[in-house]
Amino acid sequence: MSWTVQFTAKAAKQTRDLPFEVNKSLKALVEAIKAYGPALPEWPNFSKLKGKSDCYHCHIKKGRPTYVAVWQVINDEIKIVEIKYVGTHEGANYRRIC
Repeated sequence: MSWTVQFTAKAAKQTRDLPFEVNKSLKALVEAIKAYGPALPEWPNFSKLKGKSDCYHCHIKKGRPTYVAVWQVINDEIKIVEIKYVGTHEGANYRRIC
């Protein structure tokens, strides 16, 4: 069974302002989460957020600016993940997001 990936209203709005290449990377990330689940150690710059057992992040474009996506497992039994933030690394407050 594949995972369901949802976006918070704020994250969905944030995706509209992403550059084309970053949006392509985000779509690839979403497809990987659907297929393999929330933990994607083979993705470069992926990690679990410190102190959070169900929150993850990945730099989807390195450089200036660096873009990041943050997601959380909402329900492990029925396999639901929610993207909580998509945007620049500078704008990400991980403690408040997840």
